[in-house]
Amino acid sequence: MVVNLKTKRHLVARMLGVGANRIKFDSQYLDDVSDAITRDNIRSLITANIIEVRPIKGTSKGRAHHKKAQRRKRGTKQGSKKGAKGSRIGKKQVYVRKIKALRHRLHVSKGRKEITNPEYWKLYRQAGGNQIRNVAHLRTLIEETHKKRT
Repeated sequence: MVVNLKTKRHLVARMLGVGANRIKFDSQYLDDVSDAITRDNIRSLITANIIEVRPIKGTSKGRAHHKKAQRRKRGTKQGSKKGAKGSRIGKKQVYVRKIKALRHRLHVSKGRKEITNPEYWKLYRQAGGNQIRNVAHLRTLIEETHKKRT
């Protein structure tokens, strides 16, 4: 006789604080499990090892170890790399790094009172629009605006 023990499984899982898939009932004592109504009955079945909790299945590291070994074998360290930075890192990542650096530099310059608020926002928009090449280019633009004011 097949008994539906889904609700019992969920109850035990909630009691023990584990997932329902980790609960295992002994197949010889399924009638006892179905008769267990109260939590005390279930606790007694747990102590009698009729209800067990399966161990957690971890993620196997075998594939990761193999990949690491392949990396070591191929030699992807600094001396073996070819091409520009943008060819190994994605274009978006290069852009994000550049923009963050430019915006940080703008923030610092504004804090030091090297540029005024309107100048800051003008340069901010230029940086976002990819008109400023790099931090060195930004520095020259800041110096030019500073010279114009004095």
